[in-house]
Amino acid sequence: MTVTAMLTVAPLDDSDADFDAEIAAAIDALERFDVRYETHPMETTIEADDLGEVFAAAQAATEAVDASRTLTNLKIDHFREEDLAAAEKIERVEAHLGRDARSDR
Repeated sequence: MTVTAMLTVAPLDDSDADFDAEIAAAIDALERFDVRYETHPMETTIEADDLGEVFAAAQAATEAVDASRTLTNLKIDHFREEDLAAAEKIERVEAHLGRDARSDR
């Protein structure tokens, strides 16, 4: 089984919070879990073999943000009968495109 998730965690309505530092703290919290992750400008992609591990990692990332209010979005794609890595999902789309799924601009 493969679990792929999109995680966004951010301080909200807290003028004292250093936004970039808090995002870094959330990402650093993922290191304590058996997940693979890659950070992008608007979210972090998480991949794991266990759904519970993704939930635990997302909770730790949320709790790592030191702000009076935190907004967390978690979107999960849970393959229960198949292993499908995040990279393979991209490769499948690129096969149809016949090119990389990104621009060089």
